[in-house]
This record gives sequence, C-alpha cells and structure tokens, in this order.
Amino acid sequence: MKCPTCGRPILWNADFPERPFCSERCRLIDLGAWLSGDRAIPGESVDESELPLPDEREPRRDPR
Repeated sequence: MKCPTCGRPILWNADFPERPFCSERCRLIDLGAWLSGDRAIPGESVDESELPLPDEREPRRDPR
C-alpha cells in the first residue's frame, strides 16, 4: 500500500500507526486539504437557505 499523500510504501501494521498515511505530517496535510475544500466528495451543492432552522430539526435524543 502507498501513502495517499506522498506515495511512500507502507505496511498495514503497527509500524505505521498513522495508516493509511506514512506519518502524522502526511495525515495532517490530507486533513488540511479536506478542511480547505481542496478535496471534496462530488455531489450537488446545497443552498444553505433551504436548510431547516435549528428549532425545526428533530430534537436531540438522549444517548443513554
């Protein structure tokens, strides 16, 4: 398997605790790409004005 950020070969074992990344650095680079919008799951854009207001959503359920 290769690190999705830098392409370095890795093994899926305890020697690579950040798997599928080779290092924490590569994991954080990937996270930054998702947070900045450089990476996204394809789909239709959502018009935020069509989202329900917080009080119109279902009430939170008690996790107990």
